[in-house]
Amino acid sequence: MFQSIGFIGTGHMGGALARAAAKGAAGAPVYLANRSPEKAKKLAMELDAKLSDNRTVAQQCQIIFLGVKPQVMARVLKDLAPVLAARKDRFVLASMAAGLSAQTIQEMAGGKYPVIRLMPNTPVAVGAGVIQYCGLDVTEEELKDFKTLLTPAGLVDQINEDLCDAAMSLSGCGPAFCALLIEALADGGVACGLPRDKAQMYTAQMVKGAAKLLLETGIHPGDMKDGVCSPGGTTIQGVRLLEERGFRAAAMDAVIAAYEKTLQLGQG
Repeated sequence: MFQSIGFIGTGHMGGALARAAAKGAAGAPVYLANRSPEKAKKLAMELDAKLSDNRTVAQQCQIIFLGVKPQVMARVLKDLAPVLAARKDRFVLASMAAGLSAQTIQEMAGGKYPVIRLMPNTPVAVGAGVIQYCGLDVTEEELKDFKTLLTPAGLVDQINEDLCDAAMSLSGCGPAFCALLIEALADGGVACGLPRDKAQMYTAQMVKGAAKLLLETGIHPGDMKDGVCSPGGTTIQGVRLLEERGFRAAAMDAVIAAYEKTLQLGQG
């Protein structure tokens, strides 16, 4: 296992991942650094982690999570390049920056360092997330330790790097798409007379239950839909309207639009 774990950037995604890593650290110290020290300090108190800074994380940690935006990654790594180059021990860089390949991270860091590229989503903070990952110049043991470290986050799945951008566009952006759906369905419930808090609670639990049913039974989504749509019933009328308004096409286009933007980020 990694003997020390560091985070550079503890925003929404970095903070969510730090919460998961703190559970899987097996007693190893977790260092947190952020452009806004107050944000890192608050999280450090919550997780019983160590408040730190970028240079200290780069100097001391065996795995260094880079939770900074793709647009500023080059600047952050340029500042840290001399610190990384001075190290004599082995360490792993773990980047969650959309659109930046593992090789690009190596080039920005100024060395052929081991790099794990990961695509997490925000539900990792509550142990129900998805993380896809791949490695460059990383050993099988390091990949195994990485998966063990983040297992508390939810589903942790190794994929080929050429699929990373597509994976991020689906499961990384997906929580925002689901939030829109939940809000819209809850609004519909309110329009029908339900109190707001109950409408939101019922909707969120329904989405959770539908996902659990699909995952645990392996049922096809189409079969699940058919199972609820009784002939001449209420549900099929709702489905008819969603189809009429282009619901499925809009959902597909949302993922494709996110994917195209991810490719743009990778091109600089």
